[in-house]
Amino acid sequence: MTISTACHPSTSKPTAYLCKMKIGLFFGSFNPVHTGHLIIANFLATQTDLDKVWMVVSPHNPLKPRKGLANDFDRLHLVRLGIGDNPKVEASNIEFNLPKPSYTVDTLAYLKEKYPHYSFSLIMGGDNLATLHLWKNYQYLLENYDIYVYRRPNYDLGELAQHPRVHLCDAPMLDLSATYIRQCIKNGLSVRYLVPDSVWEYLENNFIYRT
Repeated sequence: MTISTACHPSTSKPTAYLCKMKIGLFFGSFNPVHTGHLIIANFLATQTDLDKVWMVVSPHNPLKPRKGLANDFDRLHLVRLGIGDNPKVEASNIEFNLPKPSYTVDTLAYLKEKYPHYSFSLIMGGDNLATLHLWKNYQYLLENYDIYVYRRPNYDLGELAQHPRVHLCDAPMLDLSATYIRQCIKNGLSVRYLVPDSVWEYLENNFIYRT
């Protein structure tokens, strides 16, 4: 994996360099968050040059139907429960008050203005990289942001994997999906250990995904 820096010249001292904190943005519906999501987030936060990972809960992915999504704040709460006290990973609701559906390039423009002291990068799975050409202004994303890609089985990463700003990461993978977890809950089956204990306990005592 190619390691990139996030250092920019200081405006006050031309010979000095001011290093911005590098934040990896892990966008997802997290419907619900599961152990696989958290393994990836922690891996990227601790085994790359990223300083922190923000798990950004998306209200509406424009490439996916909204039907079946749990309430935005329920999903955010579950992500916070799953993260617990990990200082390197945070939950973010930054897209909740932005126009829907959520386009990554628009969210990044907002973040750049709101947090000029941070340097932002993208985190995505190989399946997302394979469909990146369908994203709004994807060429701009490739040219202006580092993209950390964790491999997904049975996906051809394509030519974009060779782009100098794409960094391939061999994060530990679980063959686990939120769709499978929702189906288990709907059918009254246990999802213990598929999600963090705190998430499992909350789901056991609430009616999310049961109907």
